Amino acid sequence: MKKIAVLGAGAWGTALAIQLSQRHQVALWMHNAERAAEMQAAGCNLQYLGEFPFNQNLTVGHDLAASLHNVDLIVSVVPSAGFRQILRDIKNIGSKAPLVWASKGLEPATAKLPYEVAQEELGDGQRWGVLSGPSFAVELARGLPTAVTIASGSESLAAEAGVLVHGGNLRVYTSHDVIGVSVGGAIKNVMAIAAGISDGMQFGSNARAALITRGLAEMTRFGMALGGNKETFMGLTGAGDLILTCTGEYSRNREVGLRLAKGQTLDEILQQLGHVAEGVHTAREVHKRAAELCVEMPITCEVNQVLSHGQSPRVAVENLLSREQKPESV
Repeated sequence: MKKIAVLGAGAWGTALAIQLSQRHQVALWMHNAERAAEMQAAGCNLQYLGEFPFNQNLTVGHDLAASLHNVDLIVSVVPSAGFRQILRDIKNIGSKAPLVWASKGLEPATAKLPYEVAQEELGDGQRWGVLSGPSFAVELARGLPTAVTIASGSESLAAEAGVLVHGGNLRVYTSHDVIGVSVGGAIKNVMAIAAGISDGMQFGSNARAALITRGLAEMTRFGMALGGNKETFMGLTGAGDLILTCTGEYSRNREVGLRLAKGQTLDEILQQLGHVAEGVHTAREVHKRAAELCVEMPITCEVNQVLSHGQSPRVAVENLLSREQKPESV
């Protein structure tokens, strides 16, 4: 039995910890000491995941050094805004254990993807990669079938981490395309907000299908401009995650779009949501990065206008519909 540290006790981090604890010793770390103690005592994460029970292999703690002690794998599930700091903390503690992250977004202010942050903070001193794919935390915790991908520039890390994470109801594939997998996980959240707006305005299935398809085109253009492989965007971490997040009932980002369409302000939505919706800040950062790369992303642009500049959802849709006619391949 191996030991795995899962950093971040939100819904997804907790679900992964529960899943991994079926086969390994798991240390689930969270930054709030009081909440960590409450979760350990309750044997579940009532706030973010509900009454899915922890087994004897799963412990919850606040001491990062203790959580990282003698681990075979680190799985970071902290929000993208806190990813750089957790990498610095890991480095300061001196842990050299291989690391995969499940954060899906761009770093606020810098517009950098997690792999770019990892390159800056860890360099070649530690093996690392990304875990992503179409995966709702509640369904994984329920034991329902889920498939994800682990991508790394280190084939040995992808294989080793894949073996550790794969099992039970969780199937793991491997990839070397860290860029493509990272881009898919980030941009699908922006598209889910757009899909939520469309659904909230009752534009129907035709409009949703069009948004998903053209959203996939934007994702692919952006990812290839950074050096990702086109084939990756047709897989689990591209089309798969995009479809799930744009249509699924547990999608936080789609929920943001639904509520915007009903007239709620963004501040009200985020206050009531109770979870991080990565697409909210990612839209702004992707829009900025796309301009630097000269990549056309009209859906992303309109979502950013709604989120950052107060544009009404209806105007955003009208702007998309009024764009000039062009070949689909453009």
